[in-house]
Amino acid sequence: MAITDRDRLNLEGLRYAQAVAETKSFSAAARAYGVTQPALSNGIAKLEERLGDKLFDRSPRGVTQTAFGARILPLIERAVVALDAVAVEARRLTEPGEQKIRMGVSPLISSRLVARAFSKVCDLPVPRDLVLREANMQDLRECLWAGELDIILIPAVAAMPRFEHRVIDVEPIVVVTPEPTKHAPLELEEAGQEQFILVPDTCGLTTFTTQLFQAHEMPLRTYPGEATGYQVLEDWTKLGLGSAMVPRSKLTSPDVPHRQLMDQGREVQISFEAVWSAESSLAPDLLRLADRLAADR
Repeated sequence: MAITDRDRLNLEGLRYAQAVAETKSFSAAARAYGVTQPALSNGIAKLEERLGDKLFDRSPRGVTQTAFGARILPLIERAVVALDAVAVEARRLTEPGEQKIRMGVSPLISSRLVARAFSKVCDLPVPRDLVLREANMQDLRECLWAGELDIILIPAVAAMPRFEHRVIDVEPIVVVTPEPTKHAPLELEEAGQEQFILVPDTCGLTTFTTQLFQAHEMPLRTYPGEATGYQVLEDWTKLGLGSAMVPRSKLTSPDVPHRQLMDQGREVQISFEAVWSAESSLAPDLLRLADRLAADR
């Protein structure tokens, strides 16, 4: 029997369904793929229409698989894994002599961590060149999915289902403040009274800030405008427009007025992770690289 266009299954819909099955959340799955929740929900609805029944039930208690979904979702997972394996194996066969690791880094990653990664790559059993690409979180995730990058270093703020993860660094968070005379640590509860200037939600910093306040059930008071980068954050705090929350390495100078952010006497820190595919032909070296970076943090 001939397969018509109507019978074909959209690959993105399959990936979306698999992500929801793994995260048990439409919003978490959308964040993992860097798409809006309505776009993900629409993709799954079209898939369910093609399949003829619902895969998930949504309720105030969360997302659960239907009886139909429990039978179909394992098949979807195997199909997606097999399709990814095709691309990985094709790349391995067509690039057998490849001696480089293509690494993507978020702008939030410190130069110190990049230097550590460079030295660890040089120390691998098979010496390889490190090819770096700096980009925003969504671009890095998409390039990893597409096989255009081998490994990415990003803030650990959004799940990426089916990929390997390793926390490789943590860094203290500081609050850049308009009051240059204040240097004492700042408790998170006190910081809740501040107005914060945010950057576009692309590098992971705004996501981290929002999640931090949500986890403590505190409102986040924000300046109505948006800064384009970390230098602008500092400039705007000097104008008295508000405070800014950044990893300590992103201060342009140790002399920039800032206060250590604390949560009941403990440093507030942001975690950074390495993410890569276990299906990659470089997976053993990528695991070794991530483990060595984690051991040195």
